[in-house]
Amino acid sequence: MGGDRSDQRAALLDAHDVYLFREGSHARLYDRMGCVLGEGGARFAVWAPNARSVRVVGSFDGWGEGAPLVLRADDSGLWEGELAGVAHGDLYKFRVERADGSLIDKADPYAVYAEAPPATASRAWRLDYAWGDGDWMAARGRLQAADRAMSIYEVHLGSWRRPRAGQLPGYREIAPLLAEYVRAMGFTHVELLPVAEHPFYGSWGYQSTGYFAPSARYGPPEDFMFLVDTLHQAGIGVILDWVPSHFPSDAHGLAEFDGTHLYEHADPRQGYHPEWHSCIFNYGRHEVCAFLLSSALNWLDRYHIDALRVDAVASMLYLDYGRRAGEWIPNRHGGKENLEAVAFLRRLNEAVYRDHPDVHTIAEESTAWPMVSRPTYLGGLGFGMKWNMGWMHDTLDYLKHDPIYRKFHHGRLTFSIWYAFQENFVLPLSHDEVVYGKGSLIARMPGDDWQRFAGLRSLFGYMWAHPGKKLLFMGGEFGQRAEWTHEGELDWAALDNPLQAALRLWVGDLNRLYREHPALHALDFDPAGFRWVDSENADDSVLAFLRLAGDGRAVLVVCNFTPLVRHNYVVGVPAGGFWREALNSDGMAYGGSGVGNFGGMEAAPAPAHGLPWSLALTLPPLGVMYFVQESGDGGGH
Repeated sequence: MGGDRSDQRAALLDAHDVYLFREGSHARLYDRMGCVLGEGGARFAVWAPNARSVRVVGSFDGWGEGAPLVLRADDSGLWEGELAGVAHGDLYKFRVERADGSLIDKADPYAVYAEAPPATASRAWRLDYAWGDGDWMAARGRLQAADRAMSIYEVHLGSWRRPRAGQLPGYREIAPLLAEYVRAMGFTHVELLPVAEHPFYGSWGYQSTGYFAPSARYGPPEDFMFLVDTLHQAGIGVILDWVPSHFPSDAHGLAEFDGTHLYEHADPRQGYHPEWHSCIFNYGRHEVCAFLLSSALNWLDRYHIDALRVDAVASMLYLDYGRRAGEWIPNRHGGKENLEAVAFLRRLNEAVYRDHPDVHTIAEESTAWPMVSRPTYLGGLGFGMKWNMGWMHDTLDYLKHDPIYRKFHHGRLTFSIWYAFQENFVLPLSHDEVVYGKGSLIARMPGDDWQRFAGLRSLFGYMWAHPGKKLLFMGGEFGQRAEWTHEGELDWAALDNPLQAALRLWVGDLNRLYREHPALHALDFDPAGFRWVDSENADDSVLAFLRLAGDGRAVLVVCNFTPLVRHNYVVGVPAGGFWREALNSDGMAYGGSGVGNFGGMEAAPAPAHGLPWSLALTLPPLGVMYFVQESGDGGGH
């Protein structure tokens, strides 16, 4: 069931479709609902069980009276009909007569394409694209396996680059630029902030109305396919941010679709999100679950997306999320867990991995909900991975302190290992960390300009060495100084600054080392892939640890989070021989001062930190170093 399905099927929904829809398990409604073009016209199907009537109106008849749909006689609440004269590209809406006789025009919830905002009509559209990414699709199960490197570049399409000044880019024009840049930087994946159609550009896509349509702001659906195809042909995976947690209340959208709270809960204590001023899906309604399942599979089937990052999972799991006492309704057991949402998420992940075992689902889940990235048959939610929000908060909190005070916050860095393998974690430095007055990453580093850039290099060096896959929001790789804004593009002129150009070089080299050495990624989700060497030296703000892969080649990582050079710092290692200094964030090429260990050193047979051999290192200021075991005696880990 995982392949593309034709949009030219003109048959109405059959009894089996209706059964699965009402059961909440239909995951391919995208080619059975909405508008499906056929020969000489189109068939339409829409769910509006409480409407008095539904008509299709559009540009094909000058937005006149339109044509009526017929309510099925099976109590499904589905309205259907076939209409001659509807052609590819025509605009349309559903004119819904509510119970009180009033009329409202609604965009098609299942539309494949919409008018470019601020216009709100849907388009009759027949997808026609010849994919060229067969090699990627055949290999991605291996390329995306848990033991492979995953380094993600998070992108907002409208503000990464604007080749035409003052105008949003198109999918096609941005495709070769993004593919070339990401490949040169060594990232394995691009993660796109939501591209599903959204009326308000300033929502960054997180207030979606078109759950099956790439935003027309950047071009037609085939152009979005071209973008994904281009990235795949460059060997880059594509992750899509997907938002099944809430939707906006715009009049043309899902809210009060048939005059009643159809997709959302009627009671605002369940159906209205107080923080985001948006509607919350009713996961207890099977048809809503089928709608969302079909949206997820739509992106995987039609658009060859390699992973879905599911936004705001915590807001789905907890009935009291963002609410004070008395503002929420407990579940049937009296608890705060949203049992219907839990069931939906499990069904979602089961459907995705059943039909596409070579993709991933990734949860943005900010609480300690257990087993988010564990299989449903073990009681988990079934996600493939989860963002490690705790690591992100603790690390940024530690690094904001002046180095003289960091010794009092040492536990912020070491605590993450206690829970690093409870989930399959992604380490995120995302867009959320550079908006809403938080400032840019570079602005959060203390000290003068040199120290700030040294601090950011040390953050990235520590992050790329820490267990877990990596995610960095665009602009972070060259230390953009201004807080991100969706208006305009990144400050590419900043790369004329040597420190910023050098930082970008550092990130690229981190990516290459990370991908090259299995010790840095093969056991990201396994405690056997990590061993502390020196975790207790709070006074010097030094950390040392080993990354391991079971292939006999360990990588030693040593971090000095103060601006002091430390000479003859003894660090234990598991084997003798030469340990090559593979990367040093204080290298002059990266904007550093050039303090290091002359390319590496031979281990001495002097035990330290419970290991049989040791290195007497020079630790550079605010520096992170990677040492690769080249050869030698011993080797037991």
